[in-house]
Amino acid sequence: MAGIEEVARLAGVSTATVSRALSGRGHVSPGSKAKVEEAAARLGYVVSSNASSLASGRTRNIGVVIPFLNRWFFSSVLEGAQQSLLRSGYDLTLYNLSGDGQERSSVFEHFLLRQRVDAVIAVSLELTEPEVTRLHELGKPLVGVGGPIPGVRTLTIDDVAVARLATEHLIGLGHTRIAHIGGDLEFDMDFHLPTNRRIGYEGALADAGIKIDPRLFAPADFTIRGGYHAAKQLLGAPHGRPTAIFAASDEMAIGSILAARDLGLTVPRDVSIAGIDDHDLSDFFGLTTVAQFPRVQGEMAVEILMDELEPSTTDAATPAATPLPYELRVRSSTARPPT
Repeated sequence: MAGIEEVARLAGVSTATVSRALSGRGHVSPGSKAKVEEAAARLGYVVSSNASSLASGRTRNIGVVIPFLNRWFFSSVLEGAQQSLLRSGYDLTLYNLSGDGQERSSVFEHFLLRQRVDAVIAVSLELTEPEVTRLHELGKPLVGVGGPIPGVRTLTIDDVAVARLATEHLIGLGHTRIAHIGGDLEFDMDFHLPTNRRIGYEGALADAGIKIDPRLFAPADFTIRGGYHAAKQLLGAPHGRPTAIFAASDEMAIGSILAARDLGLTVPRDVSIAGIDDHDLSDFFGLTTVAQFPRVQGEMAVEILMDELEPSTTDAATPAATPLPYELRVRSSTARPPT
């Protein structure tokens, strides 16, 4: 196989320029980068990952730790991070913690502490002080997505405000009997997402002078099936049926739409339904939702890591929480209550 010197001669540049152009480390003009890539392709030259790692002390591999892989939100964050890492010339190693709970200790006490990754992105995981300390002692940059973590640069979503926005939309339409499908205790662990979304829902009701009725709350598991069964119970009540449902995720909101239709109810004429996420299926179902842009969250996490791994200045970034954007998207699943 051709060597780096041959690539440099064919491209008419130095070997240092070839190294920078093909590794993605350091500045190279677009013209020189194109010449190097063309020469490398013609000669069949491929950068040795082992040699690059030995020279730099880097693996050019980022570890991403998530609690669930089979949920749309987490896979979307992962997709955004993976695409951004590819553009930066990095590989990704995924650690999925959806098993029996022992995986977390194994990942943080063994796998991530080995010299396998240059940095770590933790998605929706409220890292403990020992977990953070272990990674920092090894000099591995760490970014959290989902909520604040002391001593760590994080991207945070205000779940109270997100839930309040969805509920206030329903109140603004004139609804006063608004049910909430939230998470059960199993999901109220890292960053207490279900609790915070319920707080936002109840806070919006209280501010509007609407009495909170515990009978209008139903727990579920953040799936379409779970939302379907919870909505069936709420909408099938013989007395005091809600005129609107706010679900803590779009998947549960979609399940609610299906439950309403199975009960012979029309959305939104008989019941309005709103969710959170802006799931890929939300537009198909005409679901009003609060978008929280999970792919953008993954991209932003990688941008922060690149600032630490390949800083443009010598000043280290101060650990801080960066608020994540969210936006109400009104579609056809919500309307004024029946008169």
